[in-house]
Order: sequence, then C-alpha cells, then structure tokens
Amino acid sequence: MQSRRNEEPEISTSEPALRIIMRRLREIMAEAGDGQSRLNKIVRHVAGVMVAEVCSIYLKRRDGSLELFATEGLNPDAVHTTRLKRGEGLVGRCAELGITINLPDAQKHPAFSYRPETGEEQYHSLLAVPILRSGQLLGVLVIQNHAFKEYSEDDVETLQATAMVVAEHLVSGAVANAEADAEISRSLAAVIKGEVLSEGIGLGRVVLHAPRIVVTKLTADDPASELKRLEAAIIELRSGLDEMLEQEQVANDGEHRDVLEAYRMFAHDRGWERRIREAVQSGLTADAAVERVQNSSRARMLRNADPYWQERQRDFDDLSDRMLRILAGHPSGVQPQLEMPADTILIARNMGPAELLDYDPAKLRGLVVEDGSAQSHVAVVAKALGIPAVGQAVGVVEHVSPGDNAIIDAETGEVYLRPLSDVMAAFSDKVRFRARRQKKYDALRDLPAVTKDGKRIELNINAGLLYDLAHLEESGADGVGLFRTELQFMVSHTLPRLERQAETYRQAIAAAAGKPVVFRALDIGGDKVLPYLRQVKEENPAIGWRAVRMSLDRKGLLRTQLRALFKATVGGELRLMVPMITTTREMVEVKHIVDAELGRARRKGMPCPERVRLGAMFEVPSLLFELDELFKIVDFVSIGTNDLMQFLFAADRTNAMVGSRYDVLSRAPLRALKQILAAGIRHNVPITVCGEMAGRPIDAMALVALGFRSVSMAPAAVGPVKAMLLSLDISDAARELERLIDRGEKDIRHSLVRFAEKAGVDH
Repeated sequence: MQSRRNEEPEISTSEPALRIIMRRLREIMAEAGDGQSRLNKIVRHVAGVMVAEVCSIYLKRRDGSLELFATEGLNPDAVHTTRLKRGEGLVGRCAELGITINLPDAQKHPAFSYRPETGEEQYHSLLAVPILRSGQLLGVLVIQNHAFKEYSEDDVETLQATAMVVAEHLVSGAVANAEADAEISRSLAAVIKGEVLSEGIGLGRVVLHAPRIVVTKLTADDPASELKRLEAAIIELRSGLDEMLEQEQVANDGEHRDVLEAYRMFAHDRGWERRIREAVQSGLTADAAVERVQNSSRARMLRNADPYWQERQRDFDDLSDRMLRILAGHPSGVQPQLEMPADTILIARNMGPAELLDYDPAKLRGLVVEDGSAQSHVAVVAKALGIPAVGQAVGVVEHVSPGDNAIIDAETGEVYLRPLSDVMAAFSDKVRFRARRQKKYDALRDLPAVTKDGKRIELNINAGLLYDLAHLEESGADGVGLFRTELQFMVSHTLPRLERQAETYRQAIAAAAGKPVVFRALDIGGDKVLPYLRQVKEENPAIGWRAVRMSLDRKGLLRTQLRALFKATVGGELRLMVPMITTTREMVEVKHIVDAELGRARRKGMPCPERVRLGAMFEVPSLLFELDELFKIVDFVSIGTNDLMQFLFAADRTNAMVGSRYDVLSRAPLRALKQILAAGIRHNVPITVCGEMAGRPIDAMALVALGFRSVSMAPAAVGPVKAMLLSLDISDAARELERLIDRGEKDIRHSLVRFAEKAGVDH
C-alpha cells in the first residue's frame, strides 16, 4: 500500500496532460485523412499540450536510418528531406540505444548533429523518447524548446506514454501511408533513376555498405589511456591510407590520385588532430572526441552552400567514420562477417573515395549511392577503377536487402532491383553487345578518320588531369583539343605555385608523346570556385566574374600561368586558348600580356617556347557580330558548344526544366556555326569544335556536313564518332543538311537520323 501511495502523486500530476493527449489521439485516429495528415495533427497537438515550441516524429527506415516524418516548429521543408544515419546525433542515439535523452542544452552535447535545413539551431532543450512496439524500434518522438530547461519526470512520462500510443497506431495501420513510406516493400521489382557517375553496365548481387560506428561511451575513466588509444588510432589511420595509395589500381597519376592525396592531407591536418586531443583532455573518450569534432566541423561546413565545401565535408565524414572504426577495432568499412560475392553491386547512402577502396575491386561490378554527383570524389575513384556507378539514387537503400539481384545501367542512370528474368536476359545481351561494340571501336583505333569520300577529319580528346591522357593512345585520337588547366587548381588546397604548374604541363606534353596539346587558360569562377581565392557572391555565376574576366582583373594569375606554360614548352610550340572571350578588345588585351611576357622571357634569357599560337574560345554569342575583327588577331578558334548553346538560347543546360527545351540541331545554332566557319575560311584561321555536341555521332555528322574538319570530345566518344565518319559520305550529308535548314525543317535531328539509317551511316 505504501508503494502505491508513493506512486499516486506522480500519476495524478501527469494525468491531466496525458489524459488530454490520449483523448485527442483517439479522435485523430478516427478522423478521415491519410497517414501524413494524422502525423501532422499528432505533433501539433503534443506540442500544444506539452507547451513545446517543437514536436517532431522520426520514423525508422529499413537500413536503420531515421527520417523526419512530421514536425511542428521545425522547417516544414525538412519533412521527408532530413535523414539521420544510424546512430547519428542525439535522435539517432535515442533510437540506437533505446533510451530517453533529456538535455537542457542539447547543442553542447558531443553527439549533437547540426542539420541546417531544419532550423533547429535556435532550440536548446531537447527531450527524445524511443517509439517502441514489442521491443522493436519504430522511431523517435522529440520535443524541443528555446529555453535552457531539463524536462520534468512528468514530461518524460507523458512523452513516453504518448510514444507508446503512437507505436500502436503505427503498427495497426492507422497511419499506413506513413508506415508504407518508411518500410518500402523489398520483394517486388523496382527501378530507381539516378545520375551517371561512371559509365558502364553491371549485373550482380547487392551488398550494403557497413553502417557507421555508434559511440556509446562518452566520458573517459582514464584520459591518459584514451590519449594513447587516440595516438595509436591516428598512426593506424595514416599508415592505412599510405598503404591504400600504394595499391596497384590507384598507384598511377590521375585525377583520382589527386583526390586521394587531398584526402590523405586531411588525416595529417594538425588542427583536426589538436581539436580531438583537446576534447579527450576535457574528459571525453577518444571515440566521443572524434564524433564531437566531426559534428562541430559538419555544422560549420554545412552553413556554406558551396559544392566544393560540401565535397570536403563528405571526405571529412568518411575520414572521421574510418577513425571511429579503427577505435572500435573494425578499421575497414567492409562488414567483418561479410563474404563478398564475385559479382558485388555495392549500395550505400553515401561513400567517401577511400571507403570504396576498402572493397576488393576485382569483385565489384557496380556502385550505387544515394548521395554524390558526377564531380564527387567517389565518382572520380570509381572511374579510375572502371566500375559502373550511379549517384543520386534516392531511396535505394530502403528498397534492397543483401543478396538481391541488381542491374546498374550507368549509361541511362537507372538501377534495376530484383529484375525479372526477361530484364536480366536483355541486359546480359546489352553487356555482350557493349563488349562487341567496344571491340569494334578498338579495331578502328589506328585507322585515320577518313570519310567515304576521302575527307580527313581530326579527332581530338578533351582532358583535365594527367590520368585522362592515358586515353589519348587508347582512343587513337590525333591530339588533345582541350586541356582544362583549372582542374589542377580545383583539386588543390592551396594556389599551385609556378613550378608545380609547370611540372603538370610538362607531364601532359610528355604523356601526349608528340601529339599536339591545346591548353585552355584558367576558366575559374562561376561554378568553379577555389576555396583559397576570395569569391564574390553572384546571382548568375555562369555569366558573371569568371574565366578571362577574372584573369584580366587579376593579371598576376594569368602571368604566373603563362610563365609556367613557357617553362613547360621551352624550345617548342605553345598552343593556348582563352575562355569566355566576349569582345575582341578582351582578346587584344590578353594578346598584349602574352606578347609582353614572351618578350620579357626572351630578353632575360628565361625559358620560353619558340612559338606561341594564341586562340579564342568562342562561347559568347556577342562575338557573332565581331567575327572579322576577332579572326584578324587570333591563330585559331575553338567553339565551346556547351556554353555557346546555353547562352544562345538563354537556357541553363544544367536545369532539366529548360535545358531540354532547345536542340543544338536546329536552324538558329546551325546558322550561327556556319557564320563562324565562314569567317574562319575567309581569314584562313583553323577552327575546332569542342564540347558535348562534338562527341555525339549524329551531332558530329552535322558538324562535318557544315564544313568543320576538327572536333574534340570525351575520350569514350572517339570510337563511336570515328565509326560514323568511316561510313559517311560528307557530300551527301552536306546536301541533306542544307536542304533541311533551307526548307525550315521542324525536327532536323529526326530527319538526320533517318538519313543516317537510309545511307548506312553508323550512328
């Protein structure tokens, strides 16, 4: 009896709020509406009764992550957008350990994970309780307030009871829509559309990338021993990365090598190491210290929307997770109990470049990540390994179980899960056809690109880093029509010095083995942001302060690059083209700087080339009205079709809503290209077309039909374009194209495809 009397005051104290919540929950569940609307009403009601500025429901997904399904108080746009990895943050810790978390100042906790899209940085106190049913975790129920307060036992009991009722309704189907979103069926065939990271086709069985380590012990019993653990882990981390960079498949120079070297620099960063040491000395375990530094760094970096810093954050997360695994005794991201099948399709929510190398590349048939873009560091490494990869595959982790059959079509960006037998057969045929087609292209490698009517077409490749130049010989191309010098700057953490630039250019020329290399002067600014250069915030960066505009305002950048290029081409010929020329006056100004630097070098006996051929990139439509003036002062012109077309149509080519509204094979752009070509002929100035247009067989057919005799493209496009040219009679194509333009054909592309099919042109 005494025990009962002691409990009664607690029950009676919390009973009114709890009774109100329970009654309203029953009413909500009885109302018409879908599962999402019910959850929205629940959080609104709980927040009101418990006098909380925020109430949120996170539901568990099949991979153990948590998704924000409803909120009152946080940014509503974060619903179904914010996802927490397993064990991530305080909410993840509540779910992983199945415990209540009650903190007056949650942001001071080492496990706090900042998510800028939620707007929760203004709230301090937090109470989180697990939503459990029969011992199984379904999600987490959270309330938050601006004030610094520790929630009372009554508040805790009320929220726990509310979570129990919510759990019953979740499993009863009363919020079936929400549950279905969180627990997507994994028994049916599915197709997920993503973005191509590394081209190819892969068939195999699913392996899920290992989840991150969850830190359970936060405070250290013996700080001295924790420092020793940290020392040992740092040594193991660095030596492991050194061994990784010595692996045969990534030992060669290339963009992937630069990415991994930059990643290794993170591990040697003294500031990162110092912050972790200080956290241990404050009383945290080594594991908790790593997590706290990771979370605080993430909070800083995520405030910056710059893609460069977002990619740096992915690398930093990867490095911190690797450190946590070392401290936990599992240094590899590969699950210890996992036996990788020989046809592994690796699926992950996100992945760093080094994590991919934890897996045996001989057994990898493909990679799918929910995060990541074609410019991400894991994409660079996947390309180096020759692994088909697809990114931005939203929801793929929830759709699969280990061992599922899967197909990656990294030509279209589609991922087929548990495909039916006829789909498997079709893709098996596609793989065989792709292999036969590649064999056919390989056989053409040493043949010159001469059309059926005897016209020789020069095929060049576009390159950006030394790794790309290996494709020059593999593709049988005639030279490098575009070497993007800015990529060396973008993968570096500091501005590359003159000698370092010169060495890169020397290596590029040596790798070309006598074939011509056309260097493009720095094209930075716009979306190509260098973290070590001060950048002006712009509303429209693609048409803002970039390329030659920046170089002419910061002439020191241009002069340093010129001196580096002079040293690299000493005694030979330098071919340099200037990007984003808008007026002839800009080209005149660049020419004066080049002539002045060349004259200075010769007077002082400094290294310099015998000859400099200076060209302009034709990307801005304003030059169409200065053609004769421009062609009088340049040695060559390269048409950058990517930018020229988007500026010509005033349509952002990266915006799917407008990028598909125009076709480069329509009258306006074809007539513009004819004008440029005619000016080149009048002034005897050679013209090359580079960009995506030159690498598509039908588009390339149109270009040579117009009269162009030099094109530059991605290395993989050389084989298909050469096969097209060898089967083409240019005179027939020229007559057909002129007829289509003159008569105002609405769909020139479709008509050219029909012409190619009728004429037997390989397209």
